[in-house]
Amino acid sequence: MPPNTKKNQLFLVDYSRRKFLKMAFNSGVFLASLPYIRPAKAQANAQIVPVLTGTEFDLTIAHTRVNITGTEKMATTINGTVPGPTLHWREGDTVTIRVKNLLPGETSLHWHGIILPYQMDGAPQISFNGIAPGETFTYRFKVQQSGTYWYHSHSEMQEQTGLYGAIIIDPAAPEPIQSDRDYVVLLSDWTDEDPMDVFAKLKKESAYYNFNQPAAIDFFQDVAGEGFQSAFEKRHMWNMMRMNRTDLSDISAATYTYLVNGHSSTDNWLGLFRPGEKIRLRFINASAQSFFDVRIPGLKMTVVQADGQNVEPVTVDEFRIGLAESYDVIVTPDESAYTIFAQAMDRTGYVRGTLATQSGLSAPVPVLDKPEPLTMTDMMGAMDHDMTSMSHNNMSHDHMDHSTHAMHNMEGMADAHKAKVVQVHHASTEFGASVDMRVDTPRTNLDDPGIGLRNNGRRVLTYSDLRTIGGALDIREPTREIELHLTGNMERYAWSFDGLGYGQSKPIHFRYGERLRVILVNDTMMAHPVHLHGMWSELESPDGHFQARKHTVVVQPAQRVTFLVTADALGRWPWHCHLFYHMHAGMFREVVVS
Repeated sequence: MPPNTKKNQLFLVDYSRRKFLKMAFNSGVFLASLPYIRPAKAQANAQIVPVLTGTEFDLTIAHTRVNITGTEKMATTINGTVPGPTLHWREGDTVTIRVKNLLPGETSLHWHGIILPYQMDGAPQISFNGIAPGETFTYRFKVQQSGTYWYHSHSEMQEQTGLYGAIIIDPAAPEPIQSDRDYVVLLSDWTDEDPMDVFAKLKKESAYYNFNQPAAIDFFQDVAGEGFQSAFEKRHMWNMMRMNRTDLSDISAATYTYLVNGHSSTDNWLGLFRPGEKIRLRFINASAQSFFDVRIPGLKMTVVQADGQNVEPVTVDEFRIGLAESYDVIVTPDESAYTIFAQAMDRTGYVRGTLATQSGLSAPVPVLDKPEPLTMTDMMGAMDHDMTSMSHNNMSHDHMDHSTHAMHNMEGMADAHKAKVVQVHHASTEFGASVDMRVDTPRTNLDDPGIGLRNNGRRVLTYSDLRTIGGALDIREPTREIELHLTGNMERYAWSFDGLGYGQSKPIHFRYGERLRVILVNDTMMAHPVHLHGMWSELESPDGHFQARKHTVVVQPAQRVTFLVTADALGRWPWHCHLFYHMHAGMFREVVVS
């Protein structure tokens, strides 16, 4: 959650002063952490990230110097490594995790997607007080599930500076997913900048890191493809709305280095295999702000698990993994080497690793795909093929002043997927300076792979492909609906639910034991991965049938998704966008189950 949050406290106020005083006051803690303040050794193979097994674990959080980009910087580490150790548990066991804090400030660990008592969830000022400098907090809970998960800090900016790791949970029954080898592929992003500086830059200029700005050459290419009038009207329309069609990610490779298991592409993480073996790859997106599009050229991937839950196998060439999501895939390589290629959604950078029969081998690395600009589908939602029937009410915008004729000539209209058109209700709090866009008729389809992946010639996974084995955990129909809109103002870099930042909001109440339907409507042009702590989100198809059990649901621009929740977990729980800087900017709520 937002660091040291109290309802009306501004996040950026006097941060430097507080940080200095904490460091001075806790100088004894700093000295105690000296054993961890050392350069982390270069990691050359898949086996380097420590794996801890059993039921008792001791984790120490401290500052450690690392060199990821060629410049030594201070990271926030667990037992001295980035990422932290992989924790290997078994379903049915009770695990005890002692976390010692050697930082000069508060810390925490949140067990993402794990069903547990709220006091063990690890969200400061919501479920517990955080772990103070020099203190040890003991997490203890029974493991009630199996699959691939991860853990990370929920304090200050620590997740961005390296405080995360993988969790693997063996099922109590025999493992239904058979493989000869098993690798964690943990994707993340790293910046040498102070995350507070990154945040401050975004607050001043939301497109600060966007190097895909439209240029004159793009205009002339549009003229060549569709004529001067259409190209001019299109450019004029976007300019009048003060919206950037290339604003796919807030933060790009301009500052980010993308990592796999803590390795940059230069390190070239290696996973060994023998030809013909079945390899299980457990992909986890532990990044702060980056969506990744993942493929292994020349090798089909069979998706067998999503967010730790077994799904009916589906074979694809590529998948997009949102922040905090996980996908387990099975591959059967028969050549000597393959490239694992994960490119950022904005196409400014990538990270690669290698599957090979021996060390030293590599395979060709694909060229980055060309970035695709957002279309009107991504901005306005569900649309008829007869564009002249559209009204301006389909999307409300403070700066919108354009003609139906201009909309008719916008490219990308043909990409609109056939989907049920649903009228939504906007809360009165959405009509204010913190909201610069509202979508009235969002699209409801789940078969859209997303911007940059449509019609790319590859078989791309979508949510409509996912079918969790075993179906819904609760067969009851919902008795109540809650509708929330994902809202923001790009120029102000303000993010919220229903136009209210966390400091302005009141807790959302679930009645213990009730079955309810959650409706999320994305009124922005960015995809948001939304995570509800403590309870499963059972994604529905547009016609209301059970689709997949998830802990994080990505809502695409101008999209409406629904999922069912059984409020079976008493206590206080965070509910937030997992885009790190969006959460810190206000897209965060508290849920109380009572």
